[in-house]
Amino acid sequence: MSKNIMADERRLLLIEYLTKHQRATVKELSVQLQVSEATLRTDLNLLEEEGVLRRIHGGAVLAELPVPAGSSFSFSSREKRNTSQKAAIGRKAMDYLQEGQCVMIDASTTALELARSLKRTQIKLTVITSGIYTALELKDNPYLHVILIGGVLRMGSGAIEGTLGSGILGDIKADLLFTSPAGFKPDSGLMDFNVYEVELKRRMVESSSQVIALMDSTKFGVGSIASYAETSRIHDVITDTDAPQEIIRQLEAKGIRVCTVGM
Repeated sequence: MSKNIMADERRLLLIEYLTKHQRATVKELSVQLQVSEATLRTDLNLLEEEGVLRRIHGGAVLAELPVPAGSSFSFSSREKRNTSQKAAIGRKAMDYLQEGQCVMIDASTTALELARSLKRTQIKLTVITSGIYTALELKDNPYLHVILIGGVLRMGSGAIEGTLGSGILGDIKADLLFTSPAGFKPDSGLMDFNVYEVELKRRMVESSSQVIALMDSTKFGVGSIASYAETSRIHDVITDTDAPQEIIRQLEAKGIRVCTVGM
């Protein structure tokens, strides 16, 4: 296991501990996670920069507003990155849709590009989404029955966060889930930076028969705070032609279909 992967798992455990105990000291976390206080301070500083927690004297608490609107992790900032690749991936994802399916779409900016193509479809579908902007794109299409998962809307986010309204997922088995991570590594799976959204994405994965990962090439080899789907859970990957060939070969060796699209 690489040092980066260990760091990702450690930070997830750190967040889970803070979620349970509300706040913790550096010394307390050092004992719980069995790492040095210097390592813990590095983790805490990184998570504070990402808006997940807030440093206090001698320790940390979870931030109430994890993704400030002006940060590089906000929805509006992410939407402006790699737009041509995301649009091409979103258009290609339309090929996976069939009449009468129940599909889930997460709140990622790449999945929003799928919604922008889907808004003009004449295929009858049930669409379940955690994305506010995705739901708004689809609301006027009479062929689509759109269900928005309930939860908390936070500043700087286009996503429903938390699991307040996720009970519906226990009663539904979707045919497909279209999801885009903040980062992906073959031995870590699909990862995201927002701990509040990760748990909901996990439940969406559990409630889907097939998982289709929409990932532009910049997502490959990138770590993040928490994994919400192991690589073995992915059925298909749609990416652009700049995706690293070595990782594509690893995925195909695991029986995962990879489709690359040009712009």
